[in-house]
Amino acid sequence: MAPTTDNAGFAGDAGTARSSLEALRTEIAKAVVGQDPAVTGLVVALLCRGHVLLEGVPGVAKTLLVRALASALELETKRVQFTPDLMPSDITGSLVYDARTAEFSFQPGPVFTNLLLADEINRTPPKTQSSLLEAMEERQVTVDGTPRPLPEPFLVAATQNPVEYEGTYPLPEAQLDRFLLKLTIPLPSRQDEIDVLTRHAEGFNPRDLRAAGVRPVAGPADLEAARTAVAKTAVSPEITGYVVDICRATRESPSLTLGVSPRGATALLATSRAWAWLTGRDYVIPDDVKALALPTLRHRIQLRPEAEMEGVTADSVINAILAHVPVPR
Repeated sequence: MAPTTDNAGFAGDAGTARSSLEALRTEIAKAVVGQDPAVTGLVVALLCRGHVLLEGVPGVAKTLLVRALASALELETKRVQFTPDLMPSDITGSLVYDARTAEFSFQPGPVFTNLLLADEINRTPPKTQSSLLEAMEERQVTVDGTPRPLPEPFLVAATQNPVEYEGTYPLPEAQLDRFLLKLTIPLPSRQDEIDVLTRHAEGFNPRDLRAAGVRPVAGPADLEAARTAVAKTAVSPEITGYVVDICRATRESPSLTLGVSPRGATALLATSRAWAWLTGRDYVIPDDVKALALPTLRHRIQLRPEAEMEGVTADSVINAILAHVPVPR
């Protein structure tokens, strides 16, 4: 029997879905050079119905990466530049009075999309930041007491600059915990940077992804089939215990004032299952947990001030814990 297809013609069976999602790397590489880990993290977040915080200095293609992902997945995407004067209604939408009908009607905001790029999210005050909490957690927006569901799939990809803090509002722990992954976007290697400049010299225009050859290689049906397959990925009691032991170790670390919550443990289990499925297995192994521990946990822990002064980082604490916690056999 032929596989079912959606309107875009993408197959909805698990095998084809994995192949299509793997093809994303090749497609996005037509626009973005050398950011495979970030691409994989975004795909994992989509499979887990989670959200992503992208951290990197300006000019490392954070925005381009999200736009290329949306084009390769044929998803609708909208971008909001978070500024100090941005209001919650500018994101969620508001009731607008129609003089012709003498009634109020709801005008949807940019959050009503598949992929919302929240650019420099830490530049807007907490009141506006909090307007995303319901959307991220409940996948709906409530205006005037009426809940309005968001499209499916729905992912928030928020960016922030790690080196400039003047005029910013750090995200509170409660909101950081809503992000499934925190992905760091590094500066490119010398060869990658040469490739970037070569592409621009040859006429590459980052504002025209179609001209760059980026084409849809997967669709909503592929994502749904993949999510169903990920949910069936087996997790042994030993792996569950391993995840719990890692998270409990963060709560006992002398370098931290805040460890990983049970929600963080659930997130690590979910991302490990998605990674296991993407790599072609229907069961989770310890290496899957290790592979996703840093991006899943680094934003869920809080360093002691004295540890920061000594040069300790969230990543170094998690790596030390991974080296210390016994690995199940």
